[in-house]
Order: sequence, then structure tokens, then C-alpha cells
Amino acid sequence: MKNNETVSVRVSTNKEEVIEKLKQLPIIQVVCEKVGISRATYYRWRNDDPKFTKLADTALREGRLLINDIAESQLLTAIKDQNMTAIIFWLKYNHPSYTTRVEITQPAEDSNKLSSKEQLKITKALHLAGLLKGGDRDESRQERNKKDTK
Repeated sequence: MKNNETVSVRVSTNKEEVIEKLKQLPIIQVVCEKVGISRATYYRWRNDDPKFTKLADTALREGRLLINDIAESQLLTAIKDQNMTAIIFWLKYNHPSYTTRVEITQPAEDSNKLSSKEQLKITKALHLAGLLKGGDRDESRQERNKKDTK
């Protein structure tokens, strides 16, 4: 009986230690090594203990935020040291004039013209959507216009 209590206390202590270390370093393998457990044990705890899973996920998020703050601090230091790669990176993701853009252009003369087939499809779609009243009349008028142009 006493042996089970000892194991239970040790497991509980290890779980708490894992949670605290994940807040400082969100790398599961490294934390497991520092605590003295295997990754398999960590994932078994996650599968068997919903409370541990929730606490571990929260700790991982906090750890990532901490590392992000450290990385951003280092980036700002690199910018102050006139590191051009750091400067470009910062501007690319933080200044609208330097973001990566994709521009699609099309000649303006063709952009407003619809073929009669396209017009008919649009009219049918509007009618089916209930956005066009008398769609049958418009449709038949377009059909006649189509025949007249042939």
C-alpha cells in the first residue's frame, strides 16, 4: 500500500515539474529528459489524464509565447546592430510597404465584356437565386438575341 502511495506522489510531482518546465522551454523531449521520464510516459499521461493534458497545452502555449518574446528581443538587438537580414525580415512582416504582394492585371478593354453565353448563365443564376423576376422572359429574350447574332 505504501509503495503505491510513493509512486503516486512521485508521478504527481513529475507531472507538476513537467508543466513548470514546459512554461520555460516548450520542447517536450528536452523537458522529459530534464524531469527523468520518457516521451512515452508524457504521452501516456496525456492520454490518461485530461487535466494534465489541459495544463500541458496551456504550459506549451505559455512557453512558446516566452520564446517568441526572447526571439523578438534578439531580432530587435540584431536590427540595432545593423544586421541587414534582420532589418529586411522586420520590414517584410511589420511594414505594409515591404510586404510580399501578388499583383494580377488584365487588359481593361476585355474586363467589362460578357459573351452572350456568360450573360445567359448569369441570368439563370440570378433567376434561380430568386434575385431576378421574370427570368424566363429575360432568358428567352437572350436566347432570341443569341439566335439573331448567328
